[in-house]
Amino acid sequence: MTRRNSSRARTAPASGTKMARALALAGAVLLLAWGISLLTAPSAFGQAVAGDAAADEETRRVVFVAGTRSHGYGAHEHNAGSLLLSRLLAEGLDGVEVDVHHDGWPEDPSFFDGADAVVIFANGGGGHPALPHLEFLGDLMDDGVGLVLLHYAVEVPAEDAGPEFLDWVGGHFETHWSVNPHWVMEALDLPDHPVAGGVEAYSINDEWYYHMRFRDGMEGIQPIITALPPASSLVRDDGPHSGNPHVREAVLEREEPQHLAWAAERPGGGRGFGFTGAHWHWNWGHPMQRRVVLNAIAWAAGMDVPAGGVPVGHVTMADLEANQDYDRPEDFDAARWEGLMEEWAREYGHQH
Repeated sequence: MTRRNSSRARTAPASGTKMARALALAGAVLLLAWGISLLTAPSAFGQAVAGDAAADEETRRVVFVAGTRSHGYGAHEHNAGSLLLSRLLAEGLDGVEVDVHHDGWPEDPSFFDGADAVVIFANGGGGHPALPHLEFLGDLMDDGVGLVLLHYAVEVPAEDAGPEFLDWVGGHFETHWSVNPHWVMEALDLPDHPVAGGVEAYSINDEWYYHMRFRDGMEGIQPIITALPPASSLVRDDGPHSGNPHVREAVLEREEPQHLAWAAERPGGGRGFGFTGAHWHWNWGHPMQRRVVLNAIAWAAGMDVPAGGVPVGHVTMADLEANQDYDRPEDFDAARWEGLMEEWAREYGHQH
């Protein structure tokens, strides 16, 4: 085959040879130009890849540390609450990735890789899951990672982690200073802040801790939910969580409204949020309770909170009963909570 082609080339007229070479050269030039255009000019494929990369850069990762079970059916439901909130956050916002670790602190630190915010919903005090990992958590905070503490997770021993939590989230529960009664909170005046976006005045019965230990002068702290507790919340004897002279003076004598949820910014960068409610898992059935916490998680992760707040979705009783740590007891009064959820839905039914 090679010899036959070579023979034909040798017997071809000289003018034909020149023309063939010219055509071949022109074709090569056109082919080279076409190839360069593919590499340099924007194409649909190239734009899609760039868009995906840009989207990846904008994605925020939120990780939840859900504590172990502790209080019985429907209370301190760390796993169920974290799963519900993480799902609603992912459904309500674009560009957010969520992950939940169950039953305490992850053994593998890579769980926190790429996190923009850490949400801890767990029992606190001396058994707080963060206590053995303060140095690791501090490194995350130094990198600007947000920190959200829900309910009991706002409590740490002041002598062990008080300064760290003041720095990271602006405040914490301190024994013999703060208290943990159940009472009906009325959030009437919400501030102009992203965490309060779309949050309407609401009232709900929960275990609202108050008289928190805050940074001096409330520096860098924006209260989100503030209310004056009733005198009936201070009828218990003095104790580490029940009462003390400081809180009675503040509430009964000076009638100082108490901050139950707050947003804090760190001087070196990073955001924190504390929320003292959420004892009752069923209260996630209230649209405003969901919204203020979902807003706070998004804000702590550095996201732009929509002006009307993070969409709160529609939550059913079946949603709330899913993933519970305990079996449903026979005497559970489901009708009571279903009635409250119907009432909340009627009042805030336009909120989704």
